[in-house]
Amino acid sequence: MRLAQKYIAENKPALAIPEYRAAVALDPENLDAHANLGVLFFFQGDYTDASPQLRTALKLKPDLWKTQALLGMSEKRSGQVAEARADLESAFPNLKDEKICVESGMELIELDYSANDLSRAASVVGVLRAREPENPVILYTAYRIYSELTNEAMLSLGLVAPKSAQMHMIMAHEMERQNDTSGAIEQYREAMRLNAQLPGLHYELAEALNTSADPALQSEAEAEYKAALAANHFDEKAKCRLGDIAMKHNEIKQAYEDYSGALALQPDDAEANVGLARALTFMNEKQKAIAALEHAVQEDPTNALAHYRLGLLYRQTGKTAEANQEIAKFKQYQAIREQLGKVFIEMRVHTTQSLNEMVDAKEESETQSR
Repeated sequence: MRLAQKYIAENKPALAIPEYRAAVALDPENLDAHANLGVLFFFQGDYTDASPQLRTALKLKPDLWKTQALLGMSEKRSGQVAEARADLESAFPNLKDEKICVESGMELIELDYSANDLSRAASVVGVLRAREPENPVILYTAYRIYSELTNEAMLSLGLVAPKSAQMHMIMAHEMERQNDTSGAIEQYREAMRLNAQLPGLHYELAEALNTSADPALQSEAEAEYKAALAANHFDEKAKCRLGDIAMKHNEIKQAYEDYSGALALQPDDAEANVGLARALTFMNEKQKAIAALEHAVQEDPTNALAHYRLGLLYRQTGKTAEANQEIAKFKQYQAIREQLGKVFIEMRVHTTQSLNEMVDAKEESETQSR
């Protein structure tokens, strides 16, 4: 064992392996020898030899979560799918090491994805995103899984209820993604005709109307937001939007009441805090406005508008250094937003399979399987 550790310290794993083998031969219950031997085989890509060593170590001490994760990965890479799933699912929630957690999580996602179990894959990727929210590999994996879940749900709804209000809402969402606001409004209206009590429908129609370039359609948004609130008194977003409309009409007191009502429902909504700060500024309540904006940037550090308005208020109250910092952050996030805008414009210019084609493909596949 001392020789093996010496060779490991000298980065000579090929010399350490025979020593660990000798230790295991002399002491079959030597936990460290089995575990280290398994790890060495694993990182050499010898998964067939790694698995029995790791499995023995785990029998000797069942709470070695890292060892179990490596065992699961070895089993997966040597074709033992059922065993791999069991070990990875057991180890994954208990892993502390970030690298092993991500690697085992990604392996588990591959297993779920191959089995077409997107819901389980989504639950794993959700855990990984919480642990490493800026990891590009995890974010891309999340995009793929969530996109396929969306498509799967859309296809299923298209098959079981193609003329339902929910289907028209999905069509509206897809049109909004393609920047077809007029088409989206038509689909929301059709959904409203079929089922006006559908949760969230009034709010989503109001959002589409509010973003329309047609002033006549914009003017209809307020009534829909009010209808959304009538249907759901806890619709904080609708109340916040009513505050925006009141500000647009210079109804400062009403805007203040609407934003305050929204924040009573959701105190950490950055957008509502920004709106309240604007109303407070018009009311000459600058310190309260600053407090609201500070809360907004704390909850959403990427909110460019919050940084800009906070910078202006800091400057007006003599906080020059803080003002410069906020304006710098505003410019930073504004540049990021502009870059993202260019990316999303490029993404829209592509050919996608239409919903009808996707439904036809699904039906053809099911017909062949029958």
